[in-house]
Amino acid sequence: MKTIKVGDQQLDLFAHDVSTSTPPAVRPTAPPAPPVAPPVVAPAPPIVRPALPSPPRTADGPPLRQLQLGSHLVEFALRRSTRRSIGFMIDDNGLRVTAPKRVTLAEIDNAIRAKQSWIVSKLLERGERKVQRQQRPPVAWVDGAVLPYLGGEITLRLHQAPRHRASFQRETNELHVWVTPTGSEQQLKEKVKGWFQHEARQLFEARLDVYADKLGVQYDSLSLSSAGTRWGSCTIERKIRLNWRLIHFALPLIDYVVAHELSHLLEMNHSPRFWATVESIYPDYDGAKQALRKRSQELPVLFQ
Repeated sequence: MKTIKVGDQQLDLFAHDVSTSTPPAVRPTAPPAPPVAPPVVAPAPPIVRPALPSPPRTADGPPLRQLQLGSHLVEFALRRSTRRSIGFMIDDNGLRVTAPKRVTLAEIDNAIRAKQSWIVSKLLERGERKVQRQQRPPVAWVDGAVLPYLGGEITLRLHQAPRHRASFQRETNELHVWVTPTGSEQQLKEKVKGWFQHEARQLFEARLDVYADKLGVQYDSLSLSSAGTRWGSCTIERKIRLNWRLIHFALPLIDYVVAHELSHLLEMNHSPRFWATVESIYPDYDGAKQALRKRSQELPVLFQ
């Protein structure tokens, strides 16, 4: 159990002039230049392409389907539903397709081919993000560790106590966590994660109320998700899900996700009308969307 730290020799050639009867004069000539070796050209390094993410395989689930899109073999999960059109969802777990029961497999494949440029580019993007996250060193869970919080940083302070608890000092931006002397690193991480999630729920509820009032809508419930990089969702039952990891980002980026999901209560799509709705309550949505993507790639690895 990992415990927590609180401390041939070269011959010269000569030329002789023998065109006259006088003794030839010996004139030294410069030694020939050594042969010039052809430049050594290093082979170009191989192009390493990130693997396209694929949905996880489950023992009791249906097998994944495969489709060749250009030079890429794409695996995807297919789910049948009562919806009226074919839907695509791409996240860190690859491509998931939802289709009506009446639609044939050939029609589904053709629909994927029609959007293959978008699908492949998004899957490559997700694969690159995964590689970048894996290359970032994880946080060392020791006293003084720095953790991301609301676009800034807080310092972790560790103490020993008979039971686990956590307290945040906003004046010093320090998160104090008390752990037992025999406590494991996993227990510490769970305590910190729980604190982050508690902060996230309180803040999300407050920001949802602000933007729901601006938009003139009401949502039914809020729940927290732990998805890889899917920041939020909204259902036709008016249920909002927000990724608790948003608590690592600055408030304007959290507000963008809140405004985005609440706008789905009026437009359950990503049509021009939807984006116009988002813009009505969050004008710089495009800048926030780009900043959120960039910042998510820079976060340290906290919880596997």
